[in-house]
Amino acid sequence: MPPPPTELFFGKRQLRTLTVNHRDYIVMKQIGRGGSSKVLQVFDSDMRSLAIKQVYLENTDDATANGYKNEIELLRSLRHSDRVVQLMDFEHRVTDQMLYIVMEKGDTDLTKLLQSYTRLNEVDANMCKFFWGEMLRCVDVIHKENIIHSDLKPSNFLMVAGRLKLIDFGIASQIQSDCTSIIKDSQVGTFNYMSPEAIEAQQVTRNGSSQTAIKISRRSDVWSLGCILYNFVYGITPFGHIKQPMGKLVAIVNREHPIEFPPVADCHLLAVLRGCLRRDPYQRPSIEQLLSDPYLTGCRCQVMSEVSRRRAVCVLSASGAAGALYKPPLDRVRVQWIRPAVRRGPCPWIHSDRPQGGEHRSGLRPAASERCLS
Repeated sequence: MPPPPTELFFGKRQLRTLTVNHRDYIVMKQIGRGGSSKVLQVFDSDMRSLAIKQVYLENTDDATANGYKNEIELLRSLRHSDRVVQLMDFEHRVTDQMLYIVMEKGDTDLTKLLQSYTRLNEVDANMCKFFWGEMLRCVDVIHKENIIHSDLKPSNFLMVAGRLKLIDFGIASQIQSDCTSIIKDSQVGTFNYMSPEAIEAQQVTRNGSSQTAIKISRRSDVWSLGCILYNFVYGITPFGHIKQPMGKLVAIVNREHPIEFPPVADCHLLAVLRGCLRRDPYQRPSIEQLLSDPYLTGCRCQVMSEVSRRRAVCVLSASGAAGALYKPPLDRVRVQWIRPAVRRGPCPWIHSDRPQGGEHRSGLRPAASERCLS
């Protein structure tokens, strides 16, 4: 049996210690809670601020318990990476049916960051591009280790000392070296960020018996990243306007249900959004391709624009692909009217006409440092 928690006092405040593998940690406060677990902020003997996930295994089913054990194994295999939250220690107390996972503690997650910047109206093109690159580098690390996260969403990206890191590998899966996809026995993930193939149940045969399973590849994570980027740009996920859960799932898998892409300032950004949110996973770009995309590398493009009140066309000469003519719902886009600066040469920033009433919502506003390439 582990020693009982020791009570300490900080001024008039009563503190306690928690022992994991014979190491004492001073518990400061609870910083998170799940259905069968809670996360505590603690200090170790060197006064480093860490996090301990405390899991009550007696309250979990087998799938959930296996998910926690899977998370530990994957974190152990990714200890060499600075793009994944670091596993410090863990202990499984069989008699108490408790699992303790000691990890590095982040400053905040991407959800809170986005909410904070949105509240201050500070979401601009540079910020969007920075966090997109950070997310891609995080996912690139696990994909190179043949790991599919399966539950990418803003709250699973943690900011640690100015660097974005991935967390929550409870439902992640590892691909065998001779395979390109895996089959999952249950549907997982968060609706707003789930890929169509993660939702569609397929009937497969194993050992002569038929069962429902889901076959997904690394491109499923690309869809989820596209949904996060879409949220950055437009302030809502692609299907966030559908409130009924079943209706949302049907819309995601329905190829006839269009995804709307209101005009944005950067033509390369629009191309990335369209590419990531293709329902056919084989048509989506890989993480490596996204890292070398002109949206991040800043390669030149030529733009022709025909602007009307609710229509815009962007022609990408670099890829030879032309954007479709569409009518964006102006109430679905985040950023308020910003008067575009006078620029020289072909300009990648596109703005539709200013609506009556003095308000315009046409995608991310260009950062002050952006300049067109002539």
